[in-house]
Amino acid sequence: MLELKEVSCFYGKVRALREVSIVVEEGSIVSLLGANGAGKMTCLKAISRIAKLQSGKIFFRGKDISNLWPADVVQLGLIQVPEGRMLFPQLTVEENLKMGACSRKDRKAIPADKERMYGYFPVLGQRRRQTVATLSGGEQQMLAIARGLMAAPKILLLDEPSLGLAPVIVEQIFAFIRDLKKTGTTVLLLEQNASMVLRIADRAYVLETGAIVMSGRASELVKSEKVRASYLGIGT
Repeated sequence: MLELKEVSCFYGKVRALREVSIVVEEGSIVSLLGANGAGKMTCLKAISRIAKLQSGKIFFRGKDISNLWPADVVQLGLIQVPEGRMLFPQLTVEENLKMGACSRKDRKAIPADKERMYGYFPVLGQRRRQTVATLSGGEQQMLAIARGLMAAPKILLLDEPSLGLAPVIVEQIFAFIRDLKKTGTTVLLLEQNASMVLRIADRAYVLETGAIVMSGRASELVKSEKVRASYLGIGT
């Protein structure tokens, strides 16, 4: 569904990605693991066409999207839920959901999808007329994911959804991401919480200093001594 072929990106003279190759199959959950500065964010920006490619290609459903504008990528159905949520704090929950659907052409389906989001996250339904600024961090993250889903994504790009959340909320968010797979939604997940990610992902890639250093099925990577020591805090 989504494929990066030997993608390299630079920030000035600094190479942020070094010949990164990734495959995301339709209907799967794929994760990019790595510490801060490993290149996860740049990889997401490259896919969303915010970061310029120095070399390599990006394909979505067989189409070369390497030179598209970000707005064109959104129209194809690659929808990003950014780190930090980037919601509209003075707008209500319902207004933020409507903003998520602003690029859609099937306007008649939007009300039903909005109610579906309230079914996914009942607390948002209870707060639909509250402004985002009054929500807790966990509620804001739920809203950020729901807003992304309102764009009817072919693939959902999730950037650090557990950041700054209490453990019980993290469990809820990851349980929802796992259940998204049952709806047929494809997910590319950027995350530092390797323990949670490897429980729900089908496949994972480990980034270090802009390069893929490990990849494989999540069930296999969780057994790797390097992954266990470096990302799970388990001694070899």
